Amino acid sequence: MTPTPAEPWLVVIDPQAIFASPESAWSSPFFTDAMPRVRTLAAAFGERVVVTRWMPTADRTTSWGAYFAAWPFADQPPTDPLFDLVPDAVALSPHPTLDLPTFGKWGPELEALVGRGAHVVLAGVSTDCCVISTALAAADAGAHVTVAADACAGSTAENHAAAIQVMGLYPPQITVSDAASVLAGL
Repeated sequence: MTPTPAEPWLVVIDPQAIFASPESAWSSPFFTDAMPRVRTLAAAFGERVVVTRWMPTADRTTSWGAYFAAWPFADQPPTDPLFDLVPDAVALSPHPTLDLPTFGKWGPELEALVGRGAHVVLAGVSTDCCVISTALAAADAGAHVTVAADACAGSTAENHAAAIQVMGLYPPQITVSDAASVLAGL
């Protein structure tokens, strides 16, 4: 069955080892709490699921050079296991993983897959970086965005709450919800 443009898509942002491993400087202490809700959402969305990965392939002559100087542990080849999906995320989507060297994942590649003006539900990590960057760009591009807040993981509880509060300032383009409400609305 091919999804129609009116059906919402789930975008699972960056469920990677670099954000899940307790040994990583970018580990979210809430990653393991969010993943069961992410898996439940993905099962309900079926083939309308896209999984993204942040990749360390940005041009170092730009501000990304300073970024990698500040975070040298992440300045590894894209084949490093740090950038692998966590095992629970490997089979979430029938589509190829969308690999981008940017915080925000909204752009021509994602829009081509889900459709212009689509409704996207966001889940993943980190709420206060890649999720908020994706939500704001998608809203600017005219997408309808729902953030499943309890299926997102922030770098800290305070940063998660701050990002959710900021995204909550953008209704009706961005709606903050939870996984149970998203599922009830399908």
